[in-house]
Amino acid sequence: MFKIKKKIAVTLLAASMSIGLFAASANAATDYWQNWTDGGGTVNATNGSGGNYSVTWSNTGNFVVGKGWGTGSASRVINYNAGVFAPSGNGYLSLYGWTRNSLIEYYVVDSWGTYRPTGTFKGTVSSDGGTYDIYTTQRVNQPSIDGTATFTQYWSVRQSKRATGSNVAITFSNHVNAWKSKGMNLGSSWSYQVLATEGYQSSGSSNVTVW
Repeated sequence: MFKIKKKIAVTLLAASMSIGLFAASANAATDYWQNWTDGGGTVNATNGSGGNYSVTWSNTGNFVVGKGWGTGSASRVINYNAGVFAPSGNGYLSLYGWTRNSLIEYYVVDSWGTYRPTGTFKGTVSSDGGTYDIYTTQRVNQPSIDGTATFTQYWSVRQSKRATGSNVAITFSNHVNAWKSKGMNLGSSWSYQVLATEGYQSSGSSNVTVW
């Protein structure tokens, strides 16, 4: 699997190839702009108007670009339209975020490139017209939002890739409740929550609008 994590946030007004936070309304899908790369290859990311972003990448290491909210929520319904998600190699299109107390990195993966993420299988959950496999993985002494740490990753991975070009939703509470039923409890303190494009040792393009 590829996971090199992560993240640094700074304040900015617009972004292209930077690491940052875009501050706006706390309720809008534009209040957090995630643009991180480990420096490998070429990543060209654009923070568009409203909830839109786009990214093209070539021969990268690991990167994450996304747009969403500076504070996550267990009850949020994330609406988005991926007009383009076209990885050549490893890539994810997912709802992505972190909690603290406990330190958890979580994914709801709607589409991927050549690698479909997996881990310790915990069961399934049906949500938003599809069935997702639930996995956990553990990261030992790896970079996190709190520096080098040992933490758990929670995953819901759609069994078949979600089609692009339509307005779709991720009802996050369905995943949170399914995870809880498997003993997978998120932390009590929420960090950011974004609809993310992630790539690793790959090329491709993505254009996503989130609301």
